[in-house]
Amino acid sequence: MINKALLQKEVQRFILQNRKKDLPALVLKGSPFQHIEIQELAQQLKGKRIAEKKYPDFFNSEEVIYPPSLNLEQSSSQKTAEYKASLMHGHNFADLTGGFGIDTYFCSQQFDTAVYLERIKELAEIAGHNFESFDKNIQVLSKDSMEYLKNAVEDFDWILIDPARRSSSGGKVFLLSDCEPNVPEHLDLILSKSKQILIKTSPILDIQQAISELKFVKEVHIVAVENEVKESLFMISKNYMEAPEIYTVNFQKKGNQHFKGNFQKNSAAQISYSPPLNLLYEPNSAIMKSGLLNTVSEEFNVLKLEANTHLYTSEELSEFPGRIFEIIDYKMFDSSYLKKKFKNKKANISTRNFPETVEAIRKKYKIKDGGDEYLFFTTGPKNEKLMITCRKA
Repeated sequence: MINKALLQKEVQRFILQNRKKDLPALVLKGSPFQHIEIQELAQQLKGKRIAEKKYPDFFNSEEVIYPPSLNLEQSSSQKTAEYKASLMHGHNFADLTGGFGIDTYFCSQQFDTAVYLERIKELAEIAGHNFESFDKNIQVLSKDSMEYLKNAVEDFDWILIDPARRSSSGGKVFLLSDCEPNVPEHLDLILSKSKQILIKTSPILDIQQAISELKFVKEVHIVAVENEVKESLFMISKNYMEAPEIYTVNFQKKGNQHFKGNFQKNSAAQISYSPPLNLLYEPNSAIMKSGLLNTVSEEFNVLKLEANTHLYTSEELSEFPGRIFEIIDYKMFDSSYLKKKFKNKKANISTRNFPETVEAIRKKYKIKDGGDEYLFFTTGPKNEKLMITCRKA
């Protein structure tokens, strides 16, 4: 049961004012409120702290109750939930794996009615309370989603599902068929209740493997925030038989980067190779995840350094969905030069298609992290090992 005492104004004020303070120290002092256990208060303090960056709409409300922090860590951010919402609209919608309810809350704004399902009763109770606090008419059900679908009377315009990505032993899984629920196994059942499905998956999931496990994949969306891939989304449209389009987005403070393509065009792209020229380009993480690395070269008229080196170069500046650097110098990898030039100095190091790791290079050549210079250790068009010195363009 939710302790409604947590919603009292003086309690909410305490949570807001103390959210950034040392939590163990606060716990040792005990709860300053008669009807609230310190463990309950600590849970809300953690939640408020996470919400400030992850879901500002919830952070700004004094009516929100937060579940254990593990549930918050597993939930979508507001940014990625809003992106999912932009992909769907219609009359009714069901979220089969509701969790904390962030996706349900934002996606429901695109529909007249919404159903939220969650097997954990305590989590469903918290989500239901929060929906009511935002005056959202969302039906909350605490039951197994597959059992619900077998007996559901209504069909849905869209179904969202985020299968759990941990095994019963707690380890990570890499196939959709190893997740819970097993979407490939239950796909026909889900499609019997909706012709359109959006599946949220782990960023570590292999895109082509997932497509092969599923049917009717129309689109794949790879979503990154500040160059960190957060999730891959598979949009299924019943009876769709063409090659899926791959969309990537990288949300940034200074402007978002969008890109799209497909595997067939990527395989047919005309690629040219070159040693480093004036500028160096590094694709953002969403594009790297997509595998559309030949399409990038062709579309933005930049040359690859080598087939398996996913860095690009050009004489003149090109618009590019990633980081752009001005090349100061490049040469064949030379350990004596490296020791002489960079020992005990600062540089930002990256490796691409290179036999040594960043950590090994730093340790071996005593290069400190930071500064304005960027060192790329990579492989050139003749399979030569290169070191490229750059600064941000």
